[in-house]
Amino acid sequence: MRRQLASLLFGASTVVFGNAPAAAQSAPVVTLTRLECGTNAAPTDVGARFSDTYAYNGLKVQLTYSCYLIRHGDDYLVWDTGFPMAAGPTSPTTSILDLLAQLKVTPAQVKYVGISHYHGDHVGQVNTLPQATLLIGKGDWAVLTDTKAAPIVSPAFFAPWVSGGGKVEPLAGDKDVFGDGTVMVLNMPGHTPGHHSLLVRLKEMGNVLITGDLAHFRENYDTDGVPTFNTDRAASLASIDRFKQIAKNLKATVIIQHDARDVGKLPAFPGAAK
Repeated sequence: MRRQLASLLFGASTVVFGNAPAAAQSAPVVTLTRLECGTNAAPTDVGARFSDTYAYNGLKVQLTYSCYLIRHGDDYLVWDTGFPMAAGPTSPTTSILDLLAQLKVTPAQVKYVGISHYHGDHVGQVNTLPQATLLIGKGDWAVLTDTKAAPIVSPAFFAPWVSGGGKVEPLAGDKDVFGDGTVMVLNMPGHTPGHHSLLVRLKEMGNVLITGDLAHFRENYDTDGVPTFNTDRAASLASIDRFKQIAKNLKATVIIQHDARDVGKLPAFPGAAK
């Protein structure tokens, strides 16, 4: 009887431990690649518009225009799409589609295109990925689909979805993009009504938080600065506080999307953080 029990226990343990490597191997590969999505201008005087308390008088910061490609197994998310190719001096030198091609990623593999907010330097090439499901804050989607929307909004870029031809998910809160917690779109309103940031949880690098326009540069982030053009000051401050608490609790690397000093936190294209 003891021999039979021991044999059963040994067999059960073999099943449990034998399956563990297979389960581990089944976890999808998650990577993060930065894409250059606009041409940098000279360092910008950020004192005029980036603080409603006159905090940065005389400060000049080199801003940049970043988009990101997140791989999740065989699926991809493009986060923000930068300036359009016809933007003049700020136009990207290479389109998002060409950058994806260099990475051997086809548009059909892009399952989601996530937009942090509706400003033109973040949405200029979104219409080149009409087959992807659009992830956008509910508040921003309401503005984009309002015929009386302010000129700062660029609804023409969203024609594939506004027309009803594409799939869109207006996000009222956070979104677990792939259902396993590795890629989270985080509700961070204030800059715009539906502004969102992004959390990517990488096996080697660890947790990475990408701001969107929650903050535009390090000094802005460090001092909880609110630009004059944000839509809601109280919501902006609440979002910055929440973002910083998440960063602290997850020991995350914070990447300020517009700050050129943060570009080096990720491998240079075509490399990817893992």
